[in-house]
Amino acid sequence: MELVKLRFISGMEASELKKMKALEEENTKLKRMYADLALELDMAKYI
Repeated sequence: MELVKLRFISGMEASELKKMKALEEENTKLKRMYADLALELDMAKYI
């Protein structure tokens, strides 16, 4: 992790960290969904 991010996280409360982690997980899931849909659309162009 970057030093700036570590300093930011060190000042957060546990509830804030849990919320941040949940948002990061959701963001990862949404990025994966977008990538899957983009791949499906790209493959559909060749059918």
